[in-house]
Amino acid sequence: MRLRIDLAYDGTDFRGWATQPGYRTVQEDLSTALATALRRPRVDVVCAGRTDAGVHARGQVVHTDLADDLPLRDLERLPRRLNGILTPQVRVRRVTIAPPGFDARFSALWRRYAYRVADRPETVDPLRRDHVLTWPRELDLDAMSEASALLVGQHDFASFCKRREGATTIRTLLDLTWARHEDGLATATVRADAFCHSMVRSLVGCLISVGEGRRPVSWAGEILHAHRRDPSVIVAPARGLTLEEVAYPADEDLLARAEQTRAKRG
Repeated sequence: MRLRIDLAYDGTDFRGWATQPGYRTVQEDLSTALATALRRPRVDVVCAGRTDAGVHARGQVVHTDLADDLPLRDLERLPRRLNGILTPQVRVRRVTIAPPGFDARFSALWRRYAYRVADRPETVDPLRRDHVLTWPRELDLDAMSEASALLVGQHDFASFCKRREGATTIRTLLDLTWARHEDGLATATVRADAFCHSMVRSLVGCLISVGEGRRPVSWAGEILHAHRRDPSVIVAPARGLTLEEVAYPADEDLLARAEQTRAKRG
């Protein structure tokens, strides 16, 4: 039986999603809670997007495989049991039986992140200091949106990624927009088929330099096409970033999507 788990977490006190010896991670906390709730020695989990240290999630999706079927009554009680074991920084929203072919990581069509910046004095809220980046100067969102348009599409994002041996840095950036919402925050909405390590935060750091007027709009495109990391591009702090949503195809297309994604990543 494969289960789909939808969860949210405050990443402030975590060393990111992925298990790391000696550090507290979301993956390890969830795996331990599942093992306790299901009375098993170990339960492994796979997520849709491995968030970095300090990054938050409202719409993370996870799957786990069980060697035997879980009775329906136990399945219905599982979210409440898990939330009773986990600390308040992690909340399981629902647990369902995954349809055939579902893979939390490889079946995903896209991931959507939001990055929030308080760049005006009246928008700085000390109660949200761990979830919003406070910036000392107001940003030009029109210039940032113009620069963002240069980055949308399928590209090699090596300039904005921390390379991993054998991993591709080619991604399809579907949307990258900036808007000032009702709360006054400058908010970036970033949607792509997948993201490589530190990609969103590097994109935001590049665009902040444009929004401050320190770099021209064209600079974002120049950095992209250089295909190498530029030390002048700051990596924005993790606390402003939240994984908001992961989208999947119709059930009958899940397996085909997973196979397509695996071939592309290879």
